[in-house]
Amino acid sequence: MISDTGSVLARPESGPVTGIRGADQLLRFPGIRYGTAERFAQPVRADRHADTVDATRPGPICPQLPSRLEPVYGAQWNEPPQSEDCLYLAITTPDLAGSRPVMVWVHGGGYMTGGGTLPMYDGGRLAADGDVVVVSVNYRLGALGYLVHKGVSNGNLGLYDQILALEWVHDNIAAYGGDPANITVFGQSAGASSAITLLSVPRSRRLIRRVIAQSAPTLATLPTRDEAFAAGPYFAEAARGDLTTLPVRRILDAQARTAQWNADMSSRRGTVPFRPALMDPLGDPRTNRRTFQSEPMPDLLIGYTSDEGRAFALSAPSPVPEEAVAAMSRKVFVEPAHAIAQQVLDAGGAAFLYEFGWAPTEGGLGAVHGAEMPFLLGTRDAWAGSPVLGSTDWATVEAKGKTLRQSWAHFARYGSPSTAEVAWPQWSGDETSVQRIG
Repeated sequence: MISDTGSVLARPESGPVTGIRGADQLLRFPGIRYGTAERFAQPVRADRHADTVDATRPGPICPQLPSRLEPVYGAQWNEPPQSEDCLYLAITTPDLAGSRPVMVWVHGGGYMTGGGTLPMYDGGRLAADGDVVVVSVNYRLGALGYLVHKGVSNGNLGLYDQILALEWVHDNIAAYGGDPANITVFGQSAGASSAITLLSVPRSRRLIRRVIAQSAPTLATLPTRDEAFAAGPYFAEAARGDLTTLPVRRILDAQARTAQWNADMSSRRGTVPFRPALMDPLGDPRTNRRTFQSEPMPDLLIGYTSDEGRAFALSAPSPVPEEAVAAMSRKVFVEPAHAIAQQVLDAGGAAFLYEFGWAPTEGGLGAVHGAEMPFLLGTRDAWAGSPVLGSTDWATVEAKGKTLRQSWAHFARYGSPSTAEVAWPQWSGDETSVQRIG
């Protein structure tokens, strides 16, 4: 638990806000509004304010159903409320003075669940060990964020929320001790895929210096416009009403039915119905690939865990053979990571590729999807009793995690995860240059 020891005032361009100084001496502003949005509308920048705003409480997260990976990570502790008015971000910084690297976290959850203001994503340990400013972003999820339906939504709203948040960070982060010219976007799972997608949008590409992609699923392709429109009519039929005014509960129920329909479609199996779609200016529809031509190639740190697929096998309706789990891990996570690292290498950028193989000695689930998360972000209370840690004590998590956090921060600062303690090879195009962790 983080105990409060006093308040602190920051004066960014957007207007003065109060945060809290914790017992760890870090400064936290967990409830900063960066934008507003009507349902199924583009987000707009939050108004500047002259009066001081209280940002000491976490902003609400987007409406969502329980995560299918709850058996892996455990139930959320001290979860913020849910609201459609969810365009908030959280900032953790060692000090308001200075010009530190900025690390903007985009959470995962299959574009359907999660929130940047959750305690499991608290940036305190990373900020302290790496002397960086950590920003965690909420964005719209599910149908509210990614529905594509004629006359209702053109899609990609959750992605445009992320872009707006990046612009807010660029314009305001200096007041929190951050360097707006050195922004690293990092994310896990859908958040990692979002980080890569942001590079395909000129509006956000120009703001990003580096990217860390943890367990990004199938990075090479996005659904086309026609594929994205396919789920819209089914969702509208399931909702049965005016989508712009329906109660949130009806939206979530229709979303769940659409997800089941999507899972039952053999041509769409393994995808989610609501996610970023390949629409101008997100890529080249002729190749269904993200494009990386307009700006210098950013540095990339990308990787996966040793047993990604097991996390999803746990929630399967029937037992999944070991060979199928391994095949899914390689096809959905390993091969795409190698491909995107090679794409960066071919474009003249620097890429580093890793495999996270740590697993608890007793209990636990192995090195599954998201196994690295307790070592990077979150509080002790947030991860207490998490199945992914098994019987591992927190002191072990802290000791092993510090090395990982320092590598992530070193990459954000210098473009290389190598530190005085750990040397990382640069990706050269073969397995021998994959850094093995744990």
